[in-house]
Amino acid sequence: MNFPFFISKRYLLAKKSHSAINIISLISVFGIAIGTMALVIILSVFNGFDDVIKSLFSSFDPDIKIALVEGKVFHRDSIKISQIKKIQGVYAVAEVLEETALLQYHNKQFIASIKGVSDNFVKINNIEKKVTEGKFILHDGPIPYTIVGQGVSYYLGITISQTEPLVIYIPRRNAELSDNPEEAFNKKFVTPSGIFSIEQDIDSKYTIVPLNFARQLLEYSNELSALEIKINSGENIEKIQEEIKQIMGNSYSVKDRYQQQELFYRIMKSEKWAIFFILTFILIVASLNIISSLTMLILDKKKDIKTLNSLGADWKTIRKIFLLNGWFNAIIGALVGLILGLIICWLQIKYGIVKLEGSGSFVIDKYPVKIIISDLFFVLLTVLTIGFFTAWIPVRVISRKYFET
Repeated sequence: MNFPFFISKRYLLAKKSHSAINIISLISVFGIAIGTMALVIILSVFNGFDDVIKSLFSSFDPDIKIALVEGKVFHRDSIKISQIKKIQGVYAVAEVLEETALLQYHNKQFIASIKGVSDNFVKINNIEKKVTEGKFILHDGPIPYTIVGQGVSYYLGITISQTEPLVIYIPRRNAELSDNPEEAFNKKFVTPSGIFSIEQDIDSKYTIVPLNFARQLLEYSNELSALEIKINSGENIEKIQEEIKQIMGNSYSVKDRYQQQELFYRIMKSEKWAIFFILTFILIVASLNIISSLTMLILDKKKDIKTLNSLGADWKTIRKIFLLNGWFNAIIGALVGLILGLIICWLQIKYGIVKLEGSGSFVIDKYPVKIIISDLFFVLLTVLTIGFFTAWIPVRVISRKYFET
């Protein structure tokens, strides 16, 4: 057995002449364990929320979205849709025309975005499963229908059981000044067929209508504001994205789902790592107890140090003994904290012990948890690194004074 390892293990388990050394050692192990447990739990909860947000956005945002870099709309004939459809891995391509409009229902008005979509729009995302009232129907023969967001329906008081049509106003493209303001707007009626609920910002912004209905309202012929693309499961989205970029050229932006919500995902990631560094700082403070316990241990074993040196152990070996002893405290604390963190995460996943307050207004009723193995390794590496340096400090500083005297 390795000599420094054997002696440091004996010092770890053996009784000390002063009980304060044992107490401080236990405090240091306890502090590291609590800090490690907190890191595991917090990172797993953030991962859980990240998964929930991604699943919500996947119900509305496409795998890949094509739009103009500058400008609002482009002619359908100006893009090579047939070439995009032939790319291996592309499942469906939906055509989209989007514009801000004034909605009126009974005597209430609300400004929202109308999203005109082609009939295959339901192949692009999971929005059909997010309809909470009514059905996802865009048209019945020549009769157009609309599916409104839950927020829009709340502000306007829309219920599917009523037959009152929704009135949509859009400013005319070539409107001139007139004494009658209504002449400056195109006006169309459409009946709500369903209400969807995905996420508050989306629910309060969108109402979905047939593409031809949106074109007539906006006085367009074959214009589009975007193409939304669904990729087959298991395909390399980045590779397909690059192929589409080569086809479309520099005039068009080709964004994957995360790039479409880039700011939001950046904020989520920044919050996760900001909390990680805050807890790491707390862990560093808790680890300072190792310095105290190790310093006291060195003083307590001063006679043993001289005996070991007389028996042939050099100062490097003696330093290694105490360095390992301090590091053992960090290792034990890290492993205990890791196990406790995993147990608590498992209990939350299995039984949902901690509930979300006011869960009736959320899509989930308990704190989501997702354990990622790479996060566990990162936490373990961080804790062991902190433990090593907090053990190294007293060994290097205190030993200079006492090892060679």
